[in-house]
Amino acid sequence: MKQIQDVYIVAAKRTPVAKKGGAFRHVRPDDMLAHVLRGVVDAVPEFDLNDIGDVVVGCAMPEAEQGMNVARIGLLLAGFPVSVPGVTINRFCASGLNAVADAAMKIMTGQCDIAIGAGTESMTVMPTMMGNKVTVNPRAFESPENVAIAYGMGLTAEKVAHRYAVSREDQDAFALASHQKALAAIAAGRFADEIRPYMVRSHLPDLTSNTVRIVERVFDTDEGPRADSTAEGLAKLRPVFAARGSVTAGNSSQMSDGAAAVLLMSEAALQRTGARPIARFRSFAVAGVPPEIMGIGPVEAIPRALKQAGVVQADLDWIELNEAFAAQALAVIRTLDLDPAKVNPLGGAIALGHPLGATGAIRTATVIAAMQRGEARTGMVTMCIGTGMGAAGVFEKV
Repeated sequence: MKQIQDVYIVAAKRTPVAKKGGAFRHVRPDDMLAHVLRGVVDAVPEFDLNDIGDVVVGCAMPEAEQGMNVARIGLLLAGFPVSVPGVTINRFCASGLNAVADAAMKIMTGQCDIAIGAGTESMTVMPTMMGNKVTVNPRAFESPENVAIAYGMGLTAEKVAHRYAVSREDQDAFALASHQKALAAIAAGRFADEIRPYMVRSHLPDLTSNTVRIVERVFDTDEGPRADSTAEGLAKLRPVFAARGSVTAGNSSQMSDGAAAVLLMSEAALQRTGARPIARFRSFAVAGVPPEIMGIGPVEAIPRALKQAGVVQADLDWIELNEAFAAQALAVIRTLDLDPAKVNPLGGAIALGHPLGATGAIRTATVIAAMQRGEARTGMVTMCIGTGMGAAGVFEKV
C-alpha cells in the first residue's frame, strides 16, 4: 500500500461571478468550466497534461446544459488530451469544495500525482431552484422528518432564524456588511489575481444591413455587489418565504453563474514540473443535520475538519463561510463563536453571489489568493448543504 502523501495547491482560478440572467446569460456552463480549467494549467510552468490523473467537477444541478458528465465535456473543450479523464459529482452547495477534496484524496492515496478539482454552475439555464425538472419523491411527505427534503431553502433559513433567535435587523446588517466588504475589495483589486477574465461575445442584429454584428467585451468583475444597498432599503424588503418571516431577497444569497478550478500536485509532481506550491490541502469533512435546519450544517462539519487537520479554531486566519442566508451564517458564527473579523473579509454570497456547485471551488480560490498576498496562513472554506449537511475544508499556506 502506498504511503499517504502531502497534497499541494499550485494554482486556483475562477471566473467573475455573474447574476442570474446577467453577463453569462448566453454562456454555457461547460464553456465556463473549460475557461477555468485552461486557466489553472496556464498559470504554472508548462507540463505534460497527460500526467493529469483526473479532473473532478462539482455541479449542484447536473442536468440540461450542464448534464452529460460536464467534467469530461469541459476538459475536452479546454483542449486537454483525450487521455485525461473527468467525473462530475454532486453534493449540492458543497460540490465544488468536495471536488477539490476528492482530487486531493486521489493524490494523497497515490492514485495519481496531479489532479484538478473544479466546479461550474449556471443558474440562468435552470428554470427553478430545484433543477431542470422538479421530481421530489412523494414518500418524503409521509413523515415529519423527511418532509423537509421538499422544503425550499428559504423556509429552512426561516426555521434557523427562529430556532437560533436571529433577528431581521441583524440579518439586514449582516447583508449590508457583505456588500460593503465586497465593494471595498473590488475597489482595492483584491480579486484580480484569482479571476480569469472572460471574453463575452454578443450577437446583435443590424436591421439596416440585415447582418449580425458580434460585440465583444471583457467581463472581469463580480456583478453582485450593490453600491446602492442601504440599511433603509434592506429594511423595506418583504419576507419572501414566510408571511411573518424575516428572510428576504436582500439578506439571502444571489442566484448566480460561475466556475472555478484548483490544480493540485504531489511533492514528486512539484519536483518534476518545477511548479511552486502556494498552499497545502489539510482536511475535508462533512456532517449531517436535520434537513429542516440545513443551514446549521457547518456547526457539525467545522470541528471535524479542524480535528482532521490537527489545528484549533483559533489557528484559522481566514474563514470563507458561504452566506446562503444571513440567518444561517449568523447562527453558525454565534454557535461556534467564530471571530467575525476572520469571516468573509471580502464579502460573501449575499453580495458576491452563489453559483451553487461552483461556490466551494470559487471560495477556495479566494482563500488561496489571500495566502499568496500573505494575508493568511491557515484558511477554511465551509458551507451548509441542502437536505441537511455541512462541509468544511482546511488549507495551509506553504
